[in-house]
Amino acid sequence: MNKLLTLTLGLATVMPLAAKDRMTHDPKATNSETILHAWSWNFPTIGKNMKKIADAGFTMVQTSPVQNCYAPEGSGKLIFDDNVKEGNWYYYYQPTDWKIGNNIVGSRQQMKQMMDSAAKYDIRVIVDVLPNHTAFDIDAVSDDFYKAVGGRDKMFHSKGLTPIEDYNDRNQCTLMAMGNLPDVNTENPDFQKYYLQFVNDLLELGVGGFRYDTAKHIGVHSDPVDSASGVKENDFWDVVTGRKAVKGIKLALPYDSLFVYGEVLQDRNVPENEYADYMGQTASGYGHVLREALDKGSANGIDIMSWHHSAAPEYLTTWVESHDTYANAHESAHLSDDQIRTGWVFLTARQNGTPLFFSRPAGSTRKNYWGNNRLGERGNDEFFHPEVVAVNNFRKKMAGQPEDIRSSENGQVLLVNRGKKGAAVINISKIANSVNLPTGLPDGTYKDVVYGKEFKAKKGMLHGQLAPERSYLLEKK
Repeated sequence: MNKLLTLTLGLATVMPLAAKDRMTHDPKATNSETILHAWSWNFPTIGKNMKKIADAGFTMVQTSPVQNCYAPEGSGKLIFDDNVKEGNWYYYYQPTDWKIGNNIVGSRQQMKQMMDSAAKYDIRVIVDVLPNHTAFDIDAVSDDFYKAVGGRDKMFHSKGLTPIEDYNDRNQCTLMAMGNLPDVNTENPDFQKYYLQFVNDLLELGVGGFRYDTAKHIGVHSDPVDSASGVKENDFWDVVTGRKAVKGIKLALPYDSLFVYGEVLQDRNVPENEYADYMGQTASGYGHVLREALDKGSANGIDIMSWHHSAAPEYLTTWVESHDTYANAHESAHLSDDQIRTGWVFLTARQNGTPLFFSRPAGSTRKNYWGNNRLGERGNDEFFHPEVVAVNNFRKKMAGQPEDIRSSENGQVLLVNRGKKGAAVINISKIANSVNLPTGLPDGTYKDVVYGKEFKAKKGMLHGQLAPERSYLLEKK
């Protein structure tokens, strides 16, 4: 993407940046980065564990939302509280102001200390941001925030307090309340300026990217315009991606120096091609398909090769599970850590996508999803399990190598070949298996980097024995 070569301070608009083509796949493109989603960890905890994150092979860490949020007295303690007295994880998804710091992740100073630790270990920090809505309790929104956007009547779309009934209706999807959360008039230039100042503050601290929560609920140019709110065009994405300044404020860094993706959950009538013009997107459909195979312990009859998305796979953020699939309806929470790990190895060994590893709560079990249930604390040990570490490093080493995916006749054994340089062998079933599949590895004996298990490549075929729900990483020396 061409960078803007000249900028004139104080102008209301700037020359538009050339759009990156995120719809056309380049077969030679390979992705080598990985994201650890440090879900519900606070700043001191992330900072304290930065070396462990780096040693585990992750190149990025995604924080929970960092802005001022809904915080009733006594909250900020539990990830989930049935009695709603000591807080819940979803409170930090309810903004009350666009200023850094809340009672869950910590203060701006604590964030700065975490960023210093990230810089020391060369880890890029991604912040989860959610400009689409405010807290349920609109009286909890700060007076400073209301004043900055021109008053309470300017904060929301004209039907922004009316719940969405049909999520496939783009008029409702982009202009009404998602999950009853009041829908912000993101096209209000005063709001855009205020929000962009927050983004620039994060960039000043060293933040290297963003996850845009509920991105598909913020309109693109083809979407309906809320004329009743005085809106002329849906230009929020133009402003926050640096194509356009607002009231003399512009994005502080070149947009293409950042890693940005949007939570554009896949459904009918979602203009994925227009969102691709601005950012990477979540491959939510692929996650569903992969979990289906893990549930069955077999990929037979399941297309796990296609990314199930219209955008080019090199611009997709992928996962086995997300915080929503784990914490909301518990769609993925029943899967064992072993199942999640085998899915992660398969996903991460692949050529494209940028995989995100969701950190489950410490002490969590398949009967107790919340585990120790303490906001701010580190998740369980799975993010540095030897197989996770091995495949994260394997991914880096396989940069530039094309993928070739194979599956056994019963669908229980998956093989991800990466050119002639490496292979990942995954048994997603609960029984022992053998592999007898085509490979690009040269003839010879290979030892798995984690368990030292031997595999043989002979005449283009890979042979070996696999334990239940276990993965093996093979590399040409």
